[in-house]
Amino acid sequence: MTEHPTSHERRQPSAARPTAPADPRGALLRTPEPPAQGSTGLPSQGRPAEAPAPPGTPDAPASEGQDPTGSPTPSGALTAATGTPAASGSPAGSQGPPAPSGGHGPTDAPTGAGSEHSQPSVTEPDPHRPRPAPETIPAQSGAEAAAVLSGKERRTGQGPAPGTPMPMRRDGDRLRFVGAATRRIARGIDLDEIVMGLCRATVPTFSDAILVYLRDPLPVGDERPTGPVVLRLRRTDRIPEDRDTEGFLLPALQPEPDLGITAELCTVRPGGALNEVLRGVRPVFADAPAARAALPELIGEDLTVPGGQRAILAPLRGRRRVIGAALFLRRPDRPAFETDDLLVAAQLATHSALGIDKAVLYGREAYIADELQRTMLPETLPRPTGVRLASRYLPAAETARVGGDWYDAIPLPGSRVALVVGDVMGHSMTSAAIMGQLRTTAQTLAGLDLPPQEVLHHLDEQAQRLGTDRMATCLYAVYDPVAHRITIANAGHPPPVLLHLGGRAEVLRVPPGAPIGVGGVDFEAVELDAPAGATLLLYTDGLVESRLRDVWTGIEQLREKLAATAQLTGADHPPPLEALCDEVLDMLGPGDRDDDIALLAARFDGIAPSDVAFWHLDPEDAAPGRARRLARKALSRWGLEELTDSLELLVSEVVTNAVRYTSRPVTLRLLRTDVLRCEVGDDVPQLPRLRQARATDEGGRGLYLVNKLARRWGATRLSTGKVVWFELNHG
Repeated sequence: MTEHPTSHERRQPSAARPTAPADPRGALLRTPEPPAQGSTGLPSQGRPAEAPAPPGTPDAPASEGQDPTGSPTPSGALTAATGTPAASGSPAGSQGPPAPSGGHGPTDAPTGAGSEHSQPSVTEPDPHRPRPAPETIPAQSGAEAAAVLSGKERRTGQGPAPGTPMPMRRDGDRLRFVGAATRRIARGIDLDEIVMGLCRATVPTFSDAILVYLRDPLPVGDERPTGPVVLRLRRTDRIPEDRDTEGFLLPALQPEPDLGITAELCTVRPGGALNEVLRGVRPVFADAPAARAALPELIGEDLTVPGGQRAILAPLRGRRRVIGAALFLRRPDRPAFETDDLLVAAQLATHSALGIDKAVLYGREAYIADELQRTMLPETLPRPTGVRLASRYLPAAETARVGGDWYDAIPLPGSRVALVVGDVMGHSMTSAAIMGQLRTTAQTLAGLDLPPQEVLHHLDEQAQRLGTDRMATCLYAVYDPVAHRITIANAGHPPPVLLHLGGRAEVLRVPPGAPIGVGGVDFEAVELDAPAGATLLLYTDGLVESRLRDVWTGIEQLREKLAATAQLTGADHPPPLEALCDEVLDMLGPGDRDDDIALLAARFDGIAPSDVAFWHLDPEDAAPGRARRLARKALSRWGLEELTDSLELLVSEVVTNAVRYTSRPVTLRLLRTDVLRCEVGDDVPQLPRLRQARATDEGGRGLYLVNKLARRWGATRLSTGKVVWFELNHG
C-alpha cells in the first residue's frame, strides 16, 4: 500500500488543481486523476460501465496493488504508515493536490463534525480537505446501516425492499463482517462445522444463497489423489421466502440436504472452463467469460444463476491444492455485488479452505487413534469355561482417544483363564505403543503357562529394554474353575474388589509390589478362594483417582457402589455383568475424567465337582483300553451315552500318542459344561501337528480323526510338558 502524505509542505497552489462540481450532499466530488507512471496504487473503483474487465477474471493482469489472490485491495484498507483509510473513488497513493491551508479558492467547501463521510483515524486528517464520496457507493446513514444489520432483519430472513442499500455499503462494514465471519468459521473443529459456519456467516448478510462444493474424496496432507477431480455438493443454504420475483428461480436449496439423495457430483474435465477457474484461485463474477463457461459445468445445464454481478464463484484452495468451490448468489431484485466484494469472497474462501484442510487432517489423526486403540485392546472377549467376562474402556478425553490402559483375558490350559489389567504412564500415542508391546509380551508369557509372579518379572525386564523411563502398573490373575481358586500377583496396581454372592464387597489383600520398569524387585503371588457366583472387578486408577479424591477414597466409593448395586438384585442373584459395569462408571463425576479407564469384570461360575472326572494312567500298552472304559462309565453317569463311540475313538488315539513317547503317568480329565471337554496331559514338551498320512503309513491318522470329529481341538505347552484337548457337542 502507498502512504498518503498529510503534511502541508507538499501542497500545490490552488490554481494547479482542477475544479469539480459540488455534491448536493455537501461533499465535493473530484474527477480521479490517472496515477503517475510507476505508481503502486490501487486501480480506481469507478462505475461499472466505465471500469475495465473485472480483476477476478483469469485473463486480467495482476497489478502491484492487488493481493496475492489477484483481488483488488478494498478501498477502505488502512494505509501503511498513518492507519488512515484510503479514500475510495481515487487512486491509492495519489490523493490529488490538496486545498491550500487558507481554505481559499472556488473548490473550498464547508466540512463539519457531523459529515456522513468523515471517518476517525489515528492521524488526524486536514480539517479543511473534505473526503469525497465514491459514486458507486450511495450515502447511507448510521441508522439505515443499523437497520440493515439488526438482529430483527437476520431473524426474519427477509431482505430489504427493492431500492434500499444492501448491507456492507461502507468499507468498515466489510471489515467488521469479514472479522465476524472468519471467527465463526474458525470455531469449527470438524468438516461439517466449518462448512456450516461458512453458510451461516454469509447468508443473509453477504449473499442470499450459497452452494459449497468439495472434492470427493478430500485429499489428506501430502497424498496425491489419483483419477479425475470430482466435486460433490456438500452443503447449501438460502434465505427462506414464499416466492421468487421477476420470474427468476434460485436452485432448490435446503439448509441441510440429504446428501444420500440430493447430492450432486461434478467431474472437473482437464482443460475445461471450470478447471481453469479453479486453477486461477481468484474469485470471479458470474458474468466473466471464464465463469459463464464454468458454471454450467459446475451446477448443471438446468440451473441458472442471476445475471450481471449477482453471483461470485470462489475457488476453495487449501495449503497445497484446490479442494472445492463456493458459489455466492444474490437475487435479481437485490443490489449486485461490488468489486470490493471479490476480496470479501476471497477471504471467506481462504479461511474456509484452510479450516477444511485442518479438519481433514484432524479427522485422519482421530481415525488413526481409534484404529490404534482398537487393535491394542481385545476386539472381543473369549468365553472360557466357568467364567463370564465384561469390559469397558474410556479415554481421558475426546481429543486424547488413545492411552496406556489395557485389559485382557487369555484362555489357559486346564480350562483356566488369565485376567490382566495394566496402566502405562501417560495417555499419548507413545503410551499406547508401549502398552501394545507389554500386552503382546503378557500374551506370549501366558501361553507358556508361567506363574503370575514370573509373568510380571518378565514384563519388568521387557519394560527396561524398551527404555529407562518406561513405567507401568499391572495386575495378573489366574482363575481355575475346577479348584475354585484364583492366584494374583500385583505390580504397583490398585487392588481388585471381589463382590460376593450375598452382596458383600471386599477389597482383596494383595501385596502391592513395585511398578513394572523399576527393575531389581521381586513379585509375590497370593492364592485366594473364588466362590461360585462371586464377581472380581479389575480396574485402572483412572476409575478411583482424580484431582478431587485420592485413590483410597475412590476405592472405598467403588466398594460401596458395588455393594449398593448388588442389593438391587437380592442376595441370591448377582447383578448382570454389563449393567454392573455401567453402574460402576456412573460413579464418575464431572471432574473425575483425568485419566484413561480400563475395567474388566469376571463372574465366577466355576465347574461343579460332579461335572469333573480325573484319572492318572500309567504309560503302558493297556492305558488306551483303560481310558476307553473310564470314559464310557463317566458318560453313562452323566447321561451322555450318545457320545460314547466318538469319545472312545478320540480318547484312544490321543492317549496312545501320549503313552508312546512319555515315561511318566498320563493324566486324563473330562469336563462337562455346555460342551464335553477332554484333556490328556504328559511330560513331553513337543506339540503334535496335523499331517497327511500316506497310504503305506501305519500311523499318523490319530490327529486327522480328532480334527474331523471334534468341535474344537488344540495343544498347549506347559512348563512340565503339554496338554492335548478336544471338545464335543452334546444335547
